[in-house]
Amino acid sequence: MKVLFVHQNMPGQYREFASWLGAKGTHEIVFLTQRRNNPKIGGVRTVQYAPHHKPAQDAFGLSKVWEEATGAGFGAASAARKLDDEGFRPDIIIGHTGWGEMLFLKQIWPDVPILGLFEYFYRATGGPVGFDPEEPVNAHAPFLLEARNAVPYAALHQVDRGIVPTQWQHDRFPPGFQDKLHVLHDGIRTDQLLPDPDVRLRLGRLEHHVSRDDEIITYIARNMERTRGFHQFMRALPKILNARPNARVIAIGGSETSYGKASDHPGGLRGEMEAEVGHLIDWSRVHFVGRVPYPEFCKIIQVSRCHIYLTMPFVLSWSMMEAMAMQATIVAADVAPVQEVMTHGKTGLLVDFFDPDALAAQVAEVLENPQAYAHLGPAARNHVVENYDFLTKSLPGLVDHINALVPPDKAITL
Repeated sequence: MKVLFVHQNMPGQYREFASWLGAKGTHEIVFLTQRRNNPKIGGVRTVQYAPHHKPAQDAFGLSKVWEEATGAGFGAASAARKLDDEGFRPDIIIGHTGWGEMLFLKQIWPDVPILGLFEYFYRATGGPVGFDPEEPVNAHAPFLLEARNAVPYAALHQVDRGIVPTQWQHDRFPPGFQDKLHVLHDGIRTDQLLPDPDVRLRLGRLEHHVSRDDEIITYIARNMERTRGFHQFMRALPKILNARPNARVIAIGGSETSYGKASDHPGGLRGEMEAEVGHLIDWSRVHFVGRVPYPEFCKIIQVSRCHIYLTMPFVLSWSMMEAMAMQATIVAADVAPVQEVMTHGKTGLLVDFFDPDALAAQVAEVLENPQAYAHLGPAARNHVVENYDFLTKSLPGLVDHINALVPPDKAITL
């Protein structure tokens, strides 16, 4: 089979599947992406494309996202036409619909089926917009959000079938999408993500390694921003550290803004929160390590006695489910996307997103009485293995979706 993957930031949600498919050695695979310095995936040829057009910084807000999406779509289509001229005609196209790259591929290959990933539908209620009173919504927000939905609306008519990672994300889409959308998570490599009771980790300014014997608290987000509750994490730190004088905190993440409004503080949200609560924090026990390589991320989770996962109602982070797979004891925000995957008292502990005191008290309790919560990590891992494992759940489901769209002689075998 000839397969075309499309994702502006290769490999994205196709990290595991593209690697698995490429390793079979029986398919011709091309990955179309904007990303430079692409990761090398065995058996996969990477083709970089450039957007044909990008909107001006001061472009009209209600059409800016659509202008950017069509520029990306035309750039991807131009690269696809070149592939076709070279003799590559895919049997199926698999890609993310969110940025417009998939909008015009049917103009190149009208009869090639498309399996599209739909990640998020924007609404003025029920998600991160308007959730936090500290981020008031202006009168234009509903119009801007609906304008962003021009991309998924258009993409719906370009794909033959759609996948949504979770039920909560699925339910954000309007009824007109439902016939084409199927819930299937990207998958967690639970066979590789395991607990390690003997893990040892070196932190930069310490002369000794830390291990599972230490009181290590962890927090992880792609970027330290309000959507991922960084402000509430920082507000909880003084009480956590005061209650547990031997505790140490490791925070992973960048200082940019992926979602929502950026902080007006020159030091970003981290600078803003340090100005608010920094005088109450023992900084000798707090380690901001930035973004780290994946193996180091795993070690940090494995050494953690209590992992904090905060989010507004939004797309669930892989890191939470990866932490569950590694049997972390997790204290998480009590919001709908988390509730879909985690049950309070059984696979984790849920606290009010807006109550940093409750967060601090729960974390301190876990650190003080780890044996009382020792059942949570194994139960969390079992839940992820049974419902979200890549090899046994996501991979067979994805193969079934693909095989439903291609002729029998092109079907993928497990």
